[in-house]
Amino acid sequence: MIEKTEEMNSLLDFYDSLLTEKQLNVMNLYYKEDFSLAEIAEEMNISRAAVSDHLKRSMQILEDYESKLKLVQKYEKRIKIYDKIKEINNQKVNILIERLEQIDN
Repeated sequence: MIEKTEEMNSLLDFYDSLLTEKQLNVMNLYYKEDFSLAEIAEEMNISRAAVSDHLKRSMQILEDYESKLKLVQKYEKRIKIYDKIKEINNQKVNILIERLEQIDN
């Protein structure tokens, strides 16, 4: 469950603006605020089934975007490469890596 939560949070970080307001609200409450389905239903004044449907659809949308665009996958690969380059411990290279990392953030 923790891995799925981390995956969804990463996908939300990259693709949240592509969800509807309601989808985003449900996803944030569930994955970032750790609300239960019942708590989200009460908060949003909708049924638990509706919350579950919103979660399933939103998760599928985020996974579809990632399968096509691969933004999270590419970001994670860049971070690993940056870390390996940092191990070289060259001051000029480290400064350039810091600049690249600022672009990503």
